[in-house]
Amino acid sequence: MSTFWSIWISVIVLGTVFGCWWLLWATRKSQTSDTETDRTMGHSFDGIEEYDNPLPKWWFYLFIATCVFALGYLALYPGLGNYKGLLGWTSANQWEAEVEAADEKYGEIYAQYGQTAIPELAQNQDAMKIGQRLFANNCSVCHGTAARGQVGFPNLTDDDWLWGGEPEQILHSIAQGRNGNMPAKGVMPNMSNEQVDQVVNYVLSFSGREKDAAAAEAGAAVFAQACTACHGADGTGMAAMGAPNLTDNVWLYGSTYEWIKETVVNGRQNQMPKQEGRLTADQIQILAAYVYSLSN
Repeated sequence: MSTFWSIWISVIVLGTVFGCWWLLWATRKSQTSDTETDRTMGHSFDGIEEYDNPLPKWWFYLFIATCVFALGYLALYPGLGNYKGLLGWTSANQWEAEVEAADEKYGEIYAQYGQTAIPELAQNQDAMKIGQRLFANNCSVCHGTAARGQVGFPNLTDDDWLWGGEPEQILHSIAQGRNGNMPAKGVMPNMSNEQVDQVVNYVLSFSGREKDAAAAEAGAAVFAQACTACHGADGTGMAAMGAPNLTDNVWLYGSTYEWIKETVVNGRQNQMPKQEGRLTADQIQILAAYVYSLSN
C-alpha cells in the first residue's frame, strides 16, 4: 500500500474514533444534569411527551469504553494503513500456526493411514471419514459434494476414467494434477463445416444417435484423419493421454449434437490442479483411497 493511502486510511479510522468520542462529550455537555428529569422538549403525541433527559451513566461510560477499546485494538493489531501493530499479527501467521497445531495433533493418525495400501485403506471406515472431509474441503467445489461432477468436471463415482482408475493413477492425478487439451478440430485444423457435421454424426453413431446416416458414414474417414491419434481407431480413448472413450455414452461436456459440435470446432482445455504442496503425502494417500472407494 502506498504511503498516501496508508495515511488516508489512518486519518479516516482515527478520525472516526475521536469523532465518536467528541460527539459523546459534546452532547453530554449540552444536556441537563442528572437531577433534572422533568424537562420536556415541548413535543407531545397521543398523551406521550418527549423529555430531554441525559443518557444513563452506565450507557455513557460504555460508549467511552468502546472508544478506548478501539484505540487499544488499533495499537495492537493492523488497522491503520501500513502499521502492523505491536503484536505483529497477520492472518497468514495465524493460519500457519493453526496448520502446525493440526499437523502435530493429527499427524500420527495421517501417518498411520498413509502407510496403508489404497485398496485396503478404502475398506477402513474411520479413514474414509477423514477422506470424505478432505474431499469436501479440497475437491467438492469442482466435483460436487457427492463427487458426481458437473459439466466440465468428471463424475468420480462411475467406472469411466479419463486418466485411469487404478490406485496409482488416481494417486498421480491428485498429487501431480492433470492437464487435458482437446485441440480445435483435432489434428485437422482445416476441417470444413461439412466435415465437422460428418465427424459429429459419426461420433453420435457410436451410441446410435446420428442425425444423418450418410454424414456419419462419411465421417469415419474424417475421424480417422483428425481424431484417432488420441481417441483410437475404435473411439475407445486413451487413458495415457486423458482422451475420453467416445463409445460409452459418458460425456464430460454434454452429448447432444450441439455440444459435441462445439467441442470439435473450439476444442476443450481442462486442468486438475495438483494437491502436492497443499496436502501432505499421507493426506493425499487417504484422499486417493476415498476417491477409489467411490467406484469400488
